[in-house]
Amino acid sequence: MKVAVLDKTGKDTGRKVELSKDVFGIEPNDHAVYLDVKQYLANQRQGTHKAKERAEIVGSTRKIKKQKGTGTARAGSIKSPIFKGGGRVFGPRPRSYSFKLNKSLKRLARKSALTMKANNKSIVVLEDLQMDAPKTKDFTAVLKSLGLENKKSLFVLGESNNNVYLSSRNLKGTEVVSNSQLSTYQIMNANSVVLFEGSLEEIEQNLSK
Repeated sequence: MKVAVLDKTGKDTGRKVELSKDVFGIEPNDHAVYLDVKQYLANQRQGTHKAKERAEIVGSTRKIKKQKGTGTARAGSIKSPIFKGGGRVFGPRPRSYSFKLNKSLKRLARKSALTMKANNKSIVVLEDLQMDAPKTKDFTAVLKSLGLENKKSLFVLGESNNNVYLSSRNLKGTEVVSNSQLSTYQIMNANSVVLFEGSLEEIEQNLSK
C-alpha cells in the first residue's frame, strides 16, 4: 500500500512511501486486539480499594440480646454484616489487576490495529517536523492543516523530539508518542494515526520480528 507524504501545511510533497504488508496489511485478529487493550486498561487501575470486613470492625463483642424469646432472629455480634455499621461480606481488597500477555500476541495486536486503521484510510504520513522551541500555536496550525483539530489524533515520532511533545501536551484529544511507546490502545483510541516519515522504518522493524 502506497501513501502520500504530506508536509506540515497538509500539502502533498510529491513523494510516496510503501507501507509494509507484514505490518499494515495482515488479516486483523480482533481477539488479540481485545486482549491487549484489556491489559492496557487493567494496568491503569490502582487496585487500592478496600472495605472493612467483620474482623476489622471496632465494636463490642457482647451478645447484643438473648438467644431465645425475642421473636426475632438470633444475633450475637454488633459487628455482623446484617447490622448497620457492621463488616462487609467479601469486600474488595487491594490487588493488582495486571496480567501477562506474550510478546508475540502483543505484536500481533499492534499490527492488527494498524491494519484496521490503514483499511479505514485513517493513517497519515507526515514529513519529519522540526520545531526550534515548544509552541502550542505552531502545533495547532499543523492539526488544522491536516483537518484534525476536532478529532482524536495520535502522532508517532521516529525519535524523541521534546519540542514537538511539549507543543502538543496541552491539546485535548492529541497525543504524541515515540515508536517504542506505541500501544494497541492508543492506536484504536485515535480517529487518525499520523506517522512521521522517520518512524515508519522503526515501526516496521519492531513489528516484523
